[in-house]
Amino acid sequence: MNALVKQLNETIERENPHVYSMLSALGKAIYFPKEGILSQSAEAGKKATKYNATIGIATEGGQPMHLKSLQDPLSAFAPKDLYPYAPPAGKPELRSAWRDKMQEENPALQGKSFGNPIVTNALTHGLSILADLFLDTGDRVILPDKNWENYELTFGIRRGAEMVYYPLYNNDGKFNAAGLRDAILAQKDKGKALVVLNFPNNPTGYTPGTAEGKEIVAAIREGAEAGINIVVATDDAYFGLFFEDSMRESLFGQLADLHPRVLAVKVDGATKEEYVWGFRVGFITYAGRSEAILNALEQKTMGIIRATISSGPHPSQTFVLRALKSADFAAQKTEKYNIMKGRANKVKDLLDSGRFSDAWGYYPFNSGYFMCLKLKTVHAEQLRTHLLNEYAVGTIALGETDLRIAFSCIEEENIEELFELIYKGVKDLEQTA
Repeated sequence: MNALVKQLNETIERENPHVYSMLSALGKAIYFPKEGILSQSAEAGKKATKYNATIGIATEGGQPMHLKSLQDPLSAFAPKDLYPYAPPAGKPELRSAWRDKMQEENPALQGKSFGNPIVTNALTHGLSILADLFLDTGDRVILPDKNWENYELTFGIRRGAEMVYYPLYNNDGKFNAAGLRDAILAQKDKGKALVVLNFPNNPTGYTPGTAEGKEIVAAIREGAEAGINIVVATDDAYFGLFFEDSMRESLFGQLADLHPRVLAVKVDGATKEEYVWGFRVGFITYAGRSEAILNALEQKTMGIIRATISSGPHPSQTFVLRALKSADFAAQKTEKYNIMKGRANKVKDLLDSGRFSDAWGYYPFNSGYFMCLKLKTVHAEQLRTHLLNEYAVGTIALGETDLRIAFSCIEEENIEELFELIYKGVKDLEQTA
């Protein structure tokens, strides 16, 4: 065994043997090389003041070589902040700025021990890192029945994990914390589970209220007290887009020091929060009770990054950092938030008017980008294709009854027409049935 990986594993096992047992075979084997090209280049960057012939970029005139046709449109940014490789863990300034943002937006993190956010190539990459570090074939991933389809690819197809589903809503239209608890306790024989908490939820746009959040935390604590090692991933892709009475913080804060058998991991990013989907800037952050274990998990995460994408794109990290430091950032985010809230409220007003109640109901929603209709008389896929072919309207069919609507991409003045066309499509299909 490599001496460095042996040291990392011994550190994690010493600091928290439960976390060590959560690691996959790959998670136990991975490390970030200290004596390779990157570390030697980093050393040269500090000491090689005459000539630095280490890392594989080209320079000219004392700065990174670049094409004028690329630099001219980006002239507001220095070449050094665009063209060189970003560090595997991301730009240090960006990591610090995102950590500050997390603490400001999540007061429950006050006094908690958690690591510096590590930059990922957006949310999916962060979840993929999580899967690589903690999932082997046959491990269980606990999800609500209404979830993002990419979880199946990331956790199931790529890593061979088994998906365990529970109903998202209880009979009162609230988060089904009892179902989550039962799904966790059912893993007693395995002794390990990965729980994914995605709020606001994709596809339903639901975020639990404060009391429901406490029930979720209690369910996870109960599983830990029953002897189950639990990795809890808060997929906070749509964080901040809370439009009604719901939690306003990530559960990461409450989970950070919940129990020695619970490892809380926050996966989030600028992707949706800052409306920069194509920039592909995300973050993965670990909670832990000691600097030693946080450093070891960071090193293993960097090893996964080094072995897959090497490092994330530098320009988009620079762009996001510039935005976070802008004096206008908060006001601009508030402006966009109000637009999104206006669209969500318009949808809810329409649905609550009773105009369409013979065609569908809807799942509770209060946040995020989406909501889901529950169709009463027609099949979701038939309606989806009919709307597309006859009315040039795009929607997402999920199962037999559910139709996901992304109100995020519909102007508020067009929302009423959108739902009228969906209703017309339902009536068309009813007549031909």
